[in-house]
Amino acid sequence: MTTKSAHDSPILVTGAAGAVGAIGRNLTALLLAKRHKVRALVRREDERAEALRQLGAEVVQGDLTDLTSMHRAIEGCARIYFGMSVSANYLEATTNTAAVARHHGVEAFVNMSQMTVTQMSITETTDSPQHKLHWLAEQALSWSGLPVVTVRPTVFLEGFFLLFAAAGVREADELALPMGAGKTSPISAVDVARAASAILDDPVPHIGHLYNLTGYESADLDHYARVFSEALGRTIRYRDVPLSGWSEGFGRPGCQRTSLTTSRS
Repeated sequence: MTTKSAHDSPILVTGAAGAVGAIGRNLTALLLAKRHKVRALVRREDERAEALRQLGAEVVQGDLTDLTSMHRAIEGCARIYFGMSVSANYLEATTNTAAVARHHGVEAFVNMSQMTVTQMSITETTDSPQHKLHWLAEQALSWSGLPVVTVRPTVFLEGFFLLFAAAGVREADELALPMGAGKTSPISAVDVARAASAILDDPVPHIGHLYNLTGYESADLDHYARVFSEALGRTIRYRDVPLSGWSEGFGRPGCQRTSLTTSRS
């Protein structure tokens, strides 16, 4: 016996196969569990795309900056989750997706931004090119006339504290991150996906609102080093490292720089 979906038009989830944080993948699973149809946009056909199909999503391959791709992805969708990893094309992708979304008359556009934008304005900016792109993208969406909901999470727990810091903790008993003496409030990407899922499930009360998402506490990196120490049963110390050298050690330059800049004091 098959159960009819509670919602006839699919929700488009961009970045559905993303690796670090995996908000799109978690969001896809959560929406499917609520009996929504989900159209998952991926950049390439691989095992991650197949895993989304196995969950029950309709998988569409495409490029956020390509007009034809986005018409194919958005047509027939009433609600959109827009999230994109760090890229020089971020603003282009946002405006391209927004233009096509407006053409198709979507009823909700949930934009995944970042917490740093809270500190920016027409007179205040940062040195980070990606922060500037996020701020400009939010401006463009506010001008678009679309029914936008903006979500601004802080740094992701899974990325910085469980993936990028793992080698230093494992090999040198140190939490080596370019955070200075500043404080941060890491949040799980799963919790961010839960928030987006709740918005997309019933978007009307949220249209025009902005949500800043953080973890349950804000603390410096010495505190988080103590948390690691207690969990692992050995002493882990925090070591502040230069941002440039640290980010060069990863395959996606700039990703770490984007989310950490505002955490330094």
